[in-house]
Formats: sequence, structure tokens, C-alpha cells
Amino acid sequence: MSLRRLAASSRSHVPPFAVMDILARVESLRAAGRDVVSLCAGEPSGGAPDLVSAKAAQIHASGLALSYTPALGTAELRTAIAGHYRRWYGLDVDPAQVAVTTGSSGAFMLGFLAAFEAGDRVALARPGYPAYRNILAALGCEVVEVDAGPDSRYQPTPAMLDAAASERGPLAGVVLASPANPTGTMVDREELTALADWCAAHDVRLVSDEIYHGITYPGSVEDEHSPRGVCAWEVGGSTPEAIVISSFSKYWGMTGWRLGWMLLPEELVGAVDALAGNVALCPPAPSQLAAVEAFSVEAYAQADAWVAGYAKTRQALLEALPALGWGPAAPADGAFYLYAELGDQLTRFGDSREYCRALLEAEGVALVPGTDFDAVHGWRAVRLSFAAGQEAVEKAIERILRFQGS
Repeated sequence: MSLRRLAASSRSHVPPFAVMDILARVESLRAAGRDVVSLCAGEPSGGAPDLVSAKAAQIHASGLALSYTPALGTAELRTAIAGHYRRWYGLDVDPAQVAVTTGSSGAFMLGFLAAFEAGDRVALARPGYPAYRNILAALGCEVVEVDAGPDSRYQPTPAMLDAAASERGPLAGVVLASPANPTGTMVDREELTALADWCAAHDVRLVSDEIYHGITYPGSVEDEHSPRGVCAWEVGGSTPEAIVISSFSKYWGMTGWRLGWMLLPEELVGAVDALAGNVALCPPAPSQLAAVEAFSVEAYAQADAWVAGYAKTRQALLEALPALGWGPAAPADGAFYLYAELGDQLTRFGDSREYCRALLEAEGVALVPGTDFDAVHGWRAVRLSFAAGQEAVEKAIERILRFQGS
């Protein structure tokens, strides 16, 4: 009798997220006494708004039993999130269509499971956040990457989707990110409307990643009605079909609280509720109880002050680009990333992975190679996160210039 060889499933064979390996090396270097400037993680340095932290301290000090909540989150938090959409976008969202999740990552997993069958084709822009591709692949979906370069400001267009469907077959879904990771580029209201209309005409589910809404800059792609970003439900008609995903991690700086949310079309609410109850039972209870304070006037003001700081850091970085001598760079309309080609540095180092490795070891500056976001062209580019603040970015620029011999 032959024995079956036990091994990891084929669906689990997804590429690791390189930024996590880089962060591990940063930790190792710091433990050895090195001064490292880490500009690799998309993590605001300020932490949660003061009122959120104070509420959390009160909750834990009270001795309150932190028991399970409903699978889709507490009624109080779901109502507060609906109020956020009224405040920012003028939308009347039913709290019953709000699903609180364990970070936006939990939202993507639940949303993809509810919306797509194994074998469905789902399109997304390249370069793009690698977890979209890897989660979809692990769920058995066929990922259709759309090569979206500088000519379309790194965003997909209906013409690109037509070409993808013609080449690969009918699509079941499209994942859109605005502002996008790693490029920071955005779609305006007209562009988002065109994409939503294309999806509606072809019976395609639009999944709109809006976790960087609120982090936008003067002179970028803005809208007089939605200067913080245009929500897919603003252009979705009377019965929106898009899944909208957002998070407390970026604008509110609450990465480790592991709290995100979805706006769900009515036909997906029951499915996500059942899946959420089986997969995680509920999102973290203390995070939910404290996160209600994120929608206070004071918390919005504090987060807006952080965004103003990101804007100053972004401007300093853009002004340093000529001295860095890199190639074409995305305009960074929003979020807190600069995605740029390395230009002449590729002659010296060959690709972005070797450049980033050498820079970290020689000068203690951590960037992310573009290969994490684009397996085809990413060898030419790097992503720099300026969420760490202006002082860290200016120190990094000084070291990069020394490293490059500028």
C-alpha cells in the first residue's frame, strides 16, 4: 500500500509579499544596532486618533467582558460607518449593507468568496497591490492582469477591459483601487462612471478598493463634491452593484487594530454574513467598540492634520526627484507612496531587487522593489512610502544620494 505524500496545497503556492521579508531584515539590522530608515511599509507613524486610543483604554480598564459581536459587526459601528458615507459623500447607506471585517484583508477574502466562483476571471491593473492577485488565485479564480502604464495613469480603462475580455474570455469581476497602491493614482468621477457603466453592461462585479480615501492632495484628481475620493456607490445608480471596501488603517492610522469594512449590494449581504460567521466569528470586539470614536469631529480633524503632513512630505520628495536621477514616476495623487523607475541606476544594479538589497545593506534605507506589484515591468521600479514623515524621508534621500554617488 503506497502512502500519500503530505504537502502544502497547490492553491497555497502564492508569492510571498516581499515587503514582509524586508521588514524582517530591517528588524534584524536594528537589533544589531544599525540605524535604519524604513520607507517600505504603508503604515502611518502616528497611530490611532487620540479619542480612539482613550476609548480603548477605558474599555480595557472597565473590566467589560469582550465577548463575540454579530458576525458583520456591532450595530453601533455599522451605523457610524453609514453616517460617515453621509458626511463625506452625501450617500444614504443602510447600515444593514455595511459589513465590518477583520481589516480590509478580511473584506477582500469575504467579498471575493461571496462574489466569484472558482474559475471566474477577475481583472485588475498591473502594477497593483499583490494581495488582490494572490487571494483570488488561492480561491481558484483566474486573474487577468491589465497592463496599465503611465499613459492611463496606471489605472484600467474600459478599452483595456474590452481587450482583456476579447483575449481571455468574459470577465466576472474587476478590482479597482483609487487611490492605488503602489502608484497613488486616482480615477475621477467621469472615469469611475465609465468603468462602472462598463461593468453593468457586461454583468461584471466591480470591487472598489477605497482604503486610501481621505489621503488626497491639492492639485491631484479631485472632485468638488468628493474631494477625498469618489465612492463607487456615488456612480452606481439607485441599486449599487459594486462592492466597496475601506478600512480604519490608513486615514485613521489604525493598522494593527485590524478593522475594515465593506458596503455590500443587497444580494451579497446574507452570503457575507454566513461566511464571516464561519471564517472569523466576528471582527475584534475591542477594536469595534473604540473605533466609533474615529467618526468624531476631533478624530477627523486629527487625521486631516496627518494628511497635511503627508502633503508636505510628498512635496519635498517630488522636489528631490531630479537630484535622485530616477526615471518616470507616478504622480501620487493620493495615498502615501511614490512609485518610480530607477533610470540609470538599472545599469549599475540590473534590477530593482538588487538595488533595494544593496541600498538597505549599505545605507540602511528600506524601499520595496517594484516586482512585488508588477511581475512584468516591476524590475525597473521601486515603491517608497512617505508615511513615516518628512524627517525620515529627508534622511533617506540624503543616504540614497550618497549611495548613488550623486
